[in-house]
Amino acid sequence: MPATELFSPQEILRSLPHRYPFLLIDRVVAVEPGQRIVAIKNVTFNEPHFTGHFPDHPVMPGVLILEAMAQAGALLARYTDPDHVAGRLVYFMAIDHARFRRPVIPGDQLQIEMTLLKRRREVWRFSGQALVAGQLAAEAEVMAMTRDREPPQSTSLVTEQLP
Repeated sequence: MPATELFSPQEILRSLPHRYPFLLIDRVVAVEPGQRIVAIKNVTFNEPHFTGHFPDHPVMPGVLILEAMAQAGALLARYTDPDHVAGRLVYFMAIDHARFRRPVIPGDQLQIEMTLLKRRREVWRFSGQALVAGQLAAEAEVMAMTRDREPPQSTSLVTEQLP
């Protein structure tokens, strides 16, 4: 796909298993399969984590910024090798060298740039950064693996009868 092609929210929903409130990618603005992806996350005040993090000074949790980076990496994997990734899940495996440089607050727009560093069969390694208005907010290396979807497990919390 050319680097200038845009991806709709519907395409993102078809590509990632996440849904609100955990779908953290709003748009893909550029992708170069096998190389890099640029995605957007619009940070809004009505996101549920802001009610408790922090009520008087809302700040997007760093783990959610890292999750947005991982989701962008999963999209890059899908666009890089659609036949391999189709119908499979991309699991977050590891995070290295994570650094947070500035807080991300409601009204900010995260521009997430992920670059494919290495792929070995099922394992993907990405380097990425999240920027707000051109300023570095976070950076990290992320590892992920592709796995077949397993059939849904029982949602019952009771696994055995007590005497």
